Amino acid sequence: MPTVPRRPAAQRERDRLQARRLRAAELFAAGVRQAEVARQLKVSAQAVSVWHRRWQARGTDGLRSRGPSGPAPRLTDQQLANVEQALLEGATANGFTGELWTLERIGLVIERLTGVQHHPAWVWALLRHRLGWSVQRPRRRAAERDQAAIDRWVKQRWPQILQTPNDAEPAWSSSTSPRSA
Repeated sequence: MPTVPRRPAAQRERDRLQARRLRAAELFAAGVRQAEVARQLKVSAQAVSVWHRRWQARGTDGLRSRGPSGPAPRLTDQQLANVEQALLEGATANGFTGELWTLERIGLVIERLTGVQHHPAWVWALLRHRLGWSVQRPRRRAAERDQAAIDRWVKQRWPQILQTPNDAEPAWSSSTSPRSA
């Protein structure tokens, strides 16, 4: 299963900006003056001047995007696919007690499989942005829960608990000041 591209919104923005630069290259090739290119593309004259120099030096390829900036991912797509497969096998299959995955547990699996340590926040970023996973929370309900017994208790016992004895005054904890009404 291929991983989700890193930061898809950033990739769309890079593609949009590259298309604008390539349009400028077409206009340069057609002999349009730099000032007119700036007006048509709604960019500064300085940006068009930089593009024109790059276009003259390296042609249209000089205006293409060089990809995402920043460090390269520490895990390759293949390593990440192996990690995802291990996660899909379940927590108990990976040596943990219970089927609950936490970021710390996933970080241990990543380290065990790839030798790369990640902070839990980065583990979350990998899951969310590269694998496309989302948060799944277990229901906070006891396995032994007996809904019929709960309903019976609420119907029969709870009203008895709410009732106060006839003519009883509510208790007041302070012995020094009378209760204000």
